[in-house]
Amino acid sequence: MSTIRKNKQTIILLAFVLPALLFYAVFTIAPAFGGVWYSLTNWNGLNPTYEMVGFANYAEALTNDPSFIKSVGFTFKYVIFMVILQNAIALTLAVFIESRKRSKVLFRTVFFMPNMLSLIIGGFMWVFIFTKVLPILAEQTGIQQLDQSWIGDPAYSFYAIIILSLWGGVGYQMVIYIAALQGVPASLREAAAIDGASSLQAFRYVTLPMIYPAITIGIFLTLSSSFKVFDAVFALTGGGPGRSTQVIALNIVDEAFRFNQRYGYASAKAIILFVIVLILTIIQLWVMKKREVEA
Repeated sequence: MSTIRKNKQTIILLAFVLPALLFYAVFTIAPAFGGVWYSLTNWNGLNPTYEMVGFANYAEALTNDPSFIKSVGFTFKYVIFMVILQNAIALTLAVFIESRKRSKVLFRTVFFMPNMLSLIIGGFMWVFIFTKVLPILAEQTGIQQLDQSWIGDPAYSFYAIIILSLWGGVGYQMVIYIAALQGVPASLREAAAIDGASSLQAFRYVTLPMIYPAITIGIFLTLSSSFKVFDAVFALTGGGPGRSTQVIALNIVDEAFRFNQRYGYASAKAIILFVIVLILTIIQLWVMKKREVEA
């Protein structure tokens, strides 16, 4: 009877999961395999006929497409900044909020609220801030460093994108780290304090090793999302000025839909992006898991 009941429960659970699995298969898995197929063709996304070109698209992207190579370099630069800054700021905010006896809910809400907005909307808001608000602040306060061409100057547009991305992404990471900090037993910190450890020493040798799994998750999420960034760049600079802030995802969209209509070639670039993210994610998870074991 117990076996029959267990099988019945399994069928019921599968019935609830099946619609989501079908949705995922139709809109994620099938397009992914379709992208691999089209990456081997010269399809333009419109004509019903196309020719197989093998790995010619991959060879062109890696050896004969300066704009794509430049976008790869810019994306790596963006990823490095985001992985370091977003996790450092999020962890700092989490420690600050958890150290407060009052106003925890208020601070959590304030810092998490930007995550509830689309970065497209956030990008338009920050365009207004960079082009209208900051020049006025510079004039009123005399801080001329604020009055820069944040959108039109390649020297500053990168940092404008970083500011927007951090504004929209830090809150989510912060919540992850807050949950991890709340899972650290207070008795361990109290024991460290009794043994004469300072607050910094207690955090470094007691708290930090306990939250390594959360740090692994945080770096993984930041790494994968940063490589796939599109909305922040599209809304803020559109890849400009010129193509100085074009990321891989924006280069792929331009290739497929905006300028060249080379759908097969853009699919090859997307597969290259997937392979890059997959390799770096595997390396990151292996390194962080090893650190977790050592801790």
